[in-house]
Amino acid sequence: MKVKELVSNWQSLAQCTFAETNFTVNLSVEDAAKVDALADLYPRRSKEQIISELVSAALAEIEQSLPYVPGNKIVATDEMGEPIYEDVGPTPNYLELTRKHLNRHRSESVS
Repeated sequence: MKVKELVSNWQSLAQCTFAETNFTVNLSVEDAAKVDALADLYPRRSKEQIISELVSAALAEIEQSLPYVPGNKIVATDEMGEPIYEDVGPTPNYLELTRKHLNRHRSESVS
């Protein structure tokens, strides 16, 4: 979900699975005021939900912005028959690390 899609979704209740891990963050005075303002505008959302959804949307956008760096190995061809080279940029490593940490968080929530 993109950041700009959040506002339309804040009218309804979002559901997701939360990690057992809590993160403590210190917001600037300006950002804290903005979160307070959003909580006032969307009273069905807690400040924690707003922050959580903002982080989720920002992470999705960061993931989409990771650069594709073509390697030498051809892994597929596109619909025009052009070669698609493996990505040797940060994306594959990021996705692998994400899976690793996701598995850890899931196992911690089962325990």
